[in-house]
Amino acid sequence: MLPDLKKALYGAASESISESEVAVAFSGGVDSSLLAKICHDLGKKIMLVTVGFPGSHDVEFSRGIAAKMGMTQKIVEVDYCHFQDDVLQVRQTITCENTSHIESCIAYLYIARAAEQSGLRVVLSANGCDELFCGYNGYRAAYSGGEAAIVKLMDDKLANEFALMEEISVVVRQFGVLVRQPFLSRGFIEFAKSIPVDQKIRSSDDMLRKHALRQVALEIGVPKESAMKPKKALQYGSSIHKFFKKTRSLN
Repeated sequence: MLPDLKKALYGAASESISESEVAVAFSGGVDSSLLAKICHDLGKKIMLVTVGFPGSHDVEFSRGIAAKMGMTQKIVEVDYCHFQDDVLQVRQTITCENTSHIESCIAYLYIARAAEQSGLRVVLSANGCDELFCGYNGYRAAYSGGEAAIVKLMDDKLANEFALMEEISVVVRQFGVLVRQPFLSRGFIEFAKSIPVDQKIRSSDDMLRKHALRQVALEIGVPKESAMKPKKALQYGSSIHKFFKKTRSLN
């Protein structure tokens, strides 16, 4: 199974990227590090883009992983003085009241702006891995319902993710930037769904999950602390959620 998964991951990335230079949305976690390493192995010139408030988890953790992987990184440290204006801009751009979607769109506004400033027109994201490999904590609750419950949750999560990516595409359009998700291609989704559930989540107490994906990451040279890092959502790792709540409380 692992050789097939590795082949599918590389194939999905290769089919999605025709450009020689790309940006990768990078938190330092297993998903973004896996994507970055695959792009590097495919001969692409990569700039890792990390967004977060000063001292946030993603800013601090990703810096060490990027150095270990020997890749160029651009860290966008968010200034709260401008953050409120950026929040307003996103809220005026998309018609959405889903807090996590708004927060993710804010993050990608910063990522796209950084890509444009560096002359890059394509940003790659590893979105899809948490949906397809049971990365979210909700899969633990679904586990007791058996495979049918897990598959239903997976389909719901994928539908939500496609809606989010549409919103992100609208937000980043002003920068002339495209965001692509190799692991949300139809072919990769079909393959990932065929992987036995027990290679993704092993019990309702499984705090790590995404086991097959983590094994491939280790095999291709992703640093162990990244490959085995528990999930921390972008809006939390960057502290965007914390400051978004603060902004809302002022209104």
